[in-house]
Amino acid sequence: MKNFNRLSLTAFACAVGVGFSGGLVASAQTLIARAILPSATFLPGPVSGQFITGANGLTVPFSSQPVQGFSAVLDNGDGSFLVMQDNGYGAKGNSADALLRSYNIRPDFKTANGGSGGITIDSYITLSDPDRKINFPIVADSVNYPNGANNIAVDASIRNGRLLTGSDFDTESVRRVSDGTLWFGDEFGPYLLHTDATGKVLDAPIALLGVFSDSNPTIPAGTGNLPNSKGFEGMALNTAGTKLYALLEGPLKTETNKQKLIISEFDLALKAYTGKQLNYKLDSAANAIGDMTAISDHEYMVVERDNNQGAASRFKKIFVVNFNDVDADGFISKRLLADLLNINDPNNISGNGTGKFDFPFVTIEDLVLLDPYTIGVLNDNNYPFSSGRAPGVADNNEFIKLRFVNPVTVPEPGTWAMLIAGSVSGIFLARRRKK
Repeated sequence: MKNFNRLSLTAFACAVGVGFSGGLVASAQTLIARAILPSATFLPGPVSGQFITGANGLTVPFSSQPVQGFSAVLDNGDGSFLVMQDNGYGAKGNSADALLRSYNIRPDFKTANGGSGGITIDSYITLSDPDRKINFPIVADSVNYPNGANNIAVDASIRNGRLLTGSDFDTESVRRVSDGTLWFGDEFGPYLLHTDATGKVLDAPIALLGVFSDSNPTIPAGTGNLPNSKGFEGMALNTAGTKLYALLEGPLKTETNKQKLIISEFDLALKAYTGKQLNYKLDSAANAIGDMTAISDHEYMVVERDNNQGAASRFKKIFVVNFNDVDADGFISKRLLADLLNINDPNNISGNGTGKFDFPFVTIEDLVLLDPYTIGVLNDNNYPFSSGRAPGVADNNEFIKLRFVNPVTVPEPGTWAMLIAGSVSGIFLARRRKK
């Protein structure tokens, strides 16, 4: 009987542990892989950075296009990843010569078993509108860049190819759907932008009814009900592949609760918003979100961070939110998954020799689920401005893998009871057979 009781308690503890240890506390996060793309990585394209001031000892303009500002990542399933560049230099007014691009990158992760820790670029696409689907003027329609008295002619490649730039859209998220096309979430509208696999725009940009950013091209500048750079920062595709969930980075100007962010549901078959909305609650009104991605049919990862970098960083965390669990104030539940300022590094993958690692970047905007226990995280290096890793040194693009003791997603409460009952029943049956 003593053996039976011990086995029963063990089974019960295991069943409860699966349900509760991941649901109530963060599972210890361990760095298992890291790869770096140097900040000074460039690909062919027009002169860029003509409307910014150099930073971190770098002079501008650049003779070509920097590979920077990663704001979304998709797993290609073959060891490579599609990463998406944002608008370029951080604002509508300074990014007219920054092309909107996505890159297929192939990391050779440094792990406990080796690896160079480098990243190669297999290919890339540039967003374009040759069929004139966009229903408002873009940079390619102008003779000169729209930057006041500079009077710099728009590069011929932008005009001839109707290439999209960071003054047209601020793309911050991307999802690939079953037909191979791409959907981008934009901050300027905020809009949803639909392209084919080569980046060619297929439809007119789709606006969110009743929401206008201060950068919206259809209204006078600064008259929107959403502040600049607070549009669709995160956008998840549900596991069924039928719905997009677009998450605003900031609250509406009219919202009294400045911790409240709206998630809007979009039906891909109808190419229309369903009207369903969910609310995410920031830990602090001073925080912002960086990305949202699905891990199950109702659970999603969200990265939330402060606006500090380097030693000043205080809040860089990943949460799991549950769309099926809404509190009395209308907010979806959230539980801590990882603290990116306190990562275990027992194999010294970082090379700092402390057994600890952090991700102290001002903007962390890329999450990908790699398996039930492992996620990938990338930073947006805001080239040439951010210097979170070392003061005065432009940040690289870093790609890390984090491994957890418990699965990233945990069973629902009803499943816990089934697990417990199943485990106890199994013990009873085993004991009966033994007798």
